[in-house]
Amino acid sequence: MSRALAVGVGSADNAVIDDINILNATFLAMDRAVSALGIRPGHLIIDGNLFRPGTATSRIPFTTVVGGDGECFSIAAASIIAKVTRDRLMEEFDGEYPGYGFAKHKGYGTADHREAILRLGRCPIHRRSFRAAAASDAVIVIDRE
Repeated sequence: MSRALAVGVGSADNAVIDDINILNATFLAMDRAVSALGIRPGHLIIDGNLFRPGTATSRIPFTTVVGGDGECFSIAAASIIAKVTRDRLMEEFDGEYPGYGFAKHKGYGTADHREAILRLGRCPIHRRSFRAAAASDAVIVIDRE
């Protein structure tokens, strides 16, 4: 991060995901991350095969790269920053919502996490659209704004 020209992190909370779905919330979080940069990039490199520009990204050219975190250092660095940011927030949530094991599973739909939801019910940061007994996807995206 110390060598980057700028770093921006964007997120979308569980209510937004429930409202617009996880794919659209991902695009929104990407737009928020670009907005948080403080500079306007000349080109975006997006991990994956799909991107829908938003307000901050509408006039910036972009390239999608399937498996981009293994092909591009910039995408790999962004992935690490996003993961570390999320992990730290989940560790904070572990203290706020004891019993769910957020510090251990980081919000992913592990067997332990699904069992905690079945035992304790959903807490305020859980998506209502997540099926705790069946899914193995990430269950939480948070926004501390």
